[in-house]
Amino acid sequence: MEFLYTVFHFIVAIGLLVAIHEFGHFWVARKAGVKVLRFSIGFGKVIWSYQGSADSTEYVLSAIPLGGYVKMVDEREGVVSDEDLPYSFNRKSVIARAAIIAAGPIFNLLLAVILLWAVFIIGETGMRPIIGEIQQDTLASAAGFSEGDEILQVNGENAPTWPEAMNLLFSSAMQGEQNIHVVVKNKDEIEQSYTLLLSEDDAETPEKLYGKLGLKPWSPTLEPIIGKVIDQSPAQTAGLQIGDLIISADQQVMIDWIQWVEYVKSRPEVSIQLIVEREGVHLPMVIVPERIETEDNSYGRIGAGVDVPEDLLSSMQTSYSLAPFEALVAAFDKTWFYSKTTVEMMGKMIVGKASAKNLSGPISIAQYAGQSAELGIVPFFKFLALVSISLGVLNLLPVPVLDGGHLMFIAIEAIKGSPVSETIQMYFQQAGMLMLMSLMIFAVFLDISRLFQ
Repeated sequence: MEFLYTVFHFIVAIGLLVAIHEFGHFWVARKAGVKVLRFSIGFGKVIWSYQGSADSTEYVLSAIPLGGYVKMVDEREGVVSDEDLPYSFNRKSVIARAAIIAAGPIFNLLLAVILLWAVFIIGETGMRPIIGEIQQDTLASAAGFSEGDEILQVNGENAPTWPEAMNLLFSSAMQGEQNIHVVVKNKDEIEQSYTLLLSEDDAETPEKLYGKLGLKPWSPTLEPIIGKVIDQSPAQTAGLQIGDLIISADQQVMIDWIQWVEYVKSRPEVSIQLIVEREGVHLPMVIVPERIETEDNSYGRIGAGVDVPEDLLSSMQTSYSLAPFEALVAAFDKTWFYSKTTVEMMGKMIVGKASAKNLSGPISIAQYAGQSAELGIVPFFKFLALVSISLGVLNLLPVPVLDGGHLMFIAIEAIKGSPVSETIQMYFQQAGMLMLMSLMIFAVFLDISRLFQ
């Protein structure tokens, strides 16, 4: 069921983003006087089509929803009738053709603005960005942060929640910024400023950066009471239930939830003798944590969550939203910020200053789609906005086959006064296709390796 849920939201996400992208090409082509023969969402076998008349655009849905295309009248694509020649793409001006090609990525960026605008208006509830225990020999300890500090701003950007604060920190670091300025409010309600000093290799991967930062969210002392049990997990297999209090593990008394978590993490695939209290009765149990492998080490996990009192949870949460105009300004600002971050991250990967392991393939994107949709409409909109930005930026890169590659050929034509020969374009497009296919295969390989981790 979870797999179908993930696949459904992945198809919804990709279908929407592709439809907006292709609609950009379609709309501007029509405005520029180019005849559009087909508007297709997806590839492969046609499962639905509509055409008002023999001379109008055919609208198509195809079986493979991982792309789409707009087929225009073009003498380079086949024979064009005399009456359609004035409406042929290749006979339009350089400016008109450039506008048609650029419209797809631009519409993706505009979609991101609309989605983020909606996110800011709807508002969001999240955990307050309060810093927990500071680990020694980390960037946070060197900068002077203290436990209980609440992050207010990162490089001048407001950080109302913990995820937003971490997102700003990571994005700034991945852009190559080595001085990240953070404004906090300490326990005495006094504002202070700290500067995180990063080296070039600190932001090679998000995992490495997280370890170097040493920033973790504050968490209160919680009793080791089970608040959630994941289906088909070691916790469920052992018989743990919601409300169970962990009294001891291997005869060692469990004082709080953190102690219990650390005990489990240090014992992957090792039997643990438990005593739990359920409705006043002490029950013996045996649980074997599953082993989770990472690049650096492995740890144990049982698939259970802590019970958090409702009043405590509400005190740790914050809600925020913006007025429509402020939300629009913030949406443009965020779209520009993430677009710039995406370009700079790609540049760092190309020159070897960032790990290619930061790439996400279709499997990871599908997982993010399902997870964000499960969290609600706001997280799903944010996911769609980020993917739409990535799609828009990627398509503007000067790589043959992509929209940016076509724009590059048009720019050369404008400079030299004549089109680039079709033979040269074909060679470059074949090279571009080979590069993109190689990149896709590598991204899928990374996705599969993450699944096994």
